[in-house]
Amino acid sequence: MTALESIQQLQEQISKSIIGQEKVVNRIISCLISDGNLLLEGLPGLAKTRAINSLAKNMDLGLSRIQFTPDLLPSDITGTEIYQSQGEESFVFQQGPIFNNLILADEINRAPAKVQSALLEAMQERQVTVAGNTYELPKPFFVMATQNPIEQEGTYPLPEAQMDRFLMHVIVNYPSEEAELEVLRLVRNEEKSAGEKKESKAKDKLPKEIVFDARKEVQEVHVSEAIEKYIVALVYATRTPEKYSEDLAKWIDVGCSPRATIALDKVARVQAWLNGRDFVKPEDIQEVIKDVFRHRIVSSFEANALGISKEQIIDELISKVAVA
Repeated sequence: MTALESIQQLQEQISKSIIGQEKVVNRIISCLISDGNLLLEGLPGLAKTRAINSLAKNMDLGLSRIQFTPDLLPSDITGTEIYQSQGEESFVFQQGPIFNNLILADEINRAPAKVQSALLEAMQERQVTVAGNTYELPKPFFVMATQNPIEQEGTYPLPEAQMDRFLMHVIVNYPSEEAELEVLRLVRNEEKSAGEKKESKAKDKLPKEIVFDARKEVQEVHVSEAIEKYIVALVYATRTPEKYSEDLAKWIDVGCSPRATIALDKVARVQAWLNGRDFVKPEDIQEVIKDVFRHRIVSSFEANALGISKEQIIDELISKVAVA
């Protein structure tokens, strides 16, 4: 079985337990293959935690769940040095939950800035530094952070610099009526068969090497010069919106950073690869651009006052920027 067939099978398997959230499953897989991190925003009960649990169950990858709270300390995430008095007296580093393949940072905006920043080095450099010593994190390494959009009182909103380190910011919406009916039946069947079903054996799980194989194949996906120019034009349109339309000029305060250009290229190549193609089409870019740009565009006061969403701003961008 090829890496593509294995990843497609994984996607189908996860979608069976995360009904009605195919886009979320796709974005989780895309971030994992792109070696990026994902921010999921949605109301409680929309299967955000279940999604990454399902990924861990179907792959031979370790999972750590970190529940972010106001009393959390940076050392609770990274680990700390413990004094060992037995034998040769010394300080021994005790690893924190960040030392795993999959990290669920649950309700990340509930912890203070010091704790949030403890994730920065890990997310960007794939390493942590404690007491002057640097420790490499396991590979692959993937952080999926969640936040609740309605409970913002007493929380610590993520700063722009940290938001930019997430490859994608995905909004999780309610499933359709038909999907929710399937969810109801799925949970009922799971409860009925609880105790009968055993944990997936290691041999039934996809090996982590599949992720590295997939990354190599994605590197081979061709991006034409016209597509490269289209990606750059979309990013530049957020920085010089007045060149494209009066509305965009009024709606955008701050445009995207160069990380957006790199992220859009990476994720578009993954989308093309998942669709069985070895080249990127404009449709691949348009499919993922909202999740790549959403957290990197700063809306103006006027846009917020008029109720203009980031999605509307990005739709306007797509309509005004021509494919090269």
